[in-house]
Amino acid sequence: MSLSFDIDAQQVKQLANDIDTQGFAVLKGAFSDTELQQLRAYTDHHADLHPGEYFAYHGEQSLAGSLLYNVWGNPNFKTLMAGLYRNAAGACSRSGQILPVLRCVQGRQGQRESNCFHYDASLVTALIPIFIPQEGEERGDLILFPNLRKVRPSVVLNVIEKALLQNRLSRKLVCHAINKGWLKPQTLLLEPGNIYFFWGYRSLHANRPVGLELKRATALFHFGDPHTGSLAVKWILKFNQRRARLASRKSSNPKQEPTPG
Repeated sequence: MSLSFDIDAQQVKQLANDIDTQGFAVLKGAFSDTELQQLRAYTDHHADLHPGEYFAYHGEQSLAGSLLYNVWGNPNFKTLMAGLYRNAAGACSRSGQILPVLRCVQGRQGQRESNCFHYDASLVTALIPIFIPQEGEERGDLILFPNLRKVRPSVVLNVIEKALLQNRLSRKLVCHAINKGWLKPQTLLLEPGNIYFFWGYRSLHANRPVGLELKRATALFHFGDPHTGSLAVKWILKFNQRRARLASRKSSNPKQEPTPG
């Protein structure tokens, strides 16, 4: 496909149906080998600035000059994301903004940023694998409980629900239940070159820990916040971006304590 993202409405509908029925959809061969190498070279360059530690870049300005920026700005990709939202919500998103994130999980702080189960703020999440470990027990597999909830009618209810689940104690309980076999999340085996889609707002998800000597890098594109425009949403977005910046700064200084996951 090589960055054309030229798919018709019927194909978008099929992708949305796949997410509804199996929890995710995949667009295979979205990146050529050459394009994947470009993504990896860009990621390696920035990983060298944070040797052996976790980092995350939020927003299109931080990705300027990279292939990820071209994905973000591709009009067909924007049409695809908008079409998925429309199929899921039955209406157009009130905002056409796509929020890109480059996330690299490695080192001790990367382990602390793993198993952090959460719901995304946006309904549609597109995930591009860049570096995915293939061996060992700690490969950083993506695990999710797909389509666990519906879009909440109130942003206040959404914030309360996320606060109850997205804290250290709740995450430990979820991990304990998974280890005991009481909860059985879906595991996605990610293949670089593809793009994966899921309803990030509706699906509780996280990545498993990554071995200290390994690197797991993904690009995420978020689209369609059902509660866009509210003051609470703006505050949460600023808080998450500030937290990501602090995590990246602390990872570059090994004498500082890592940001809690």
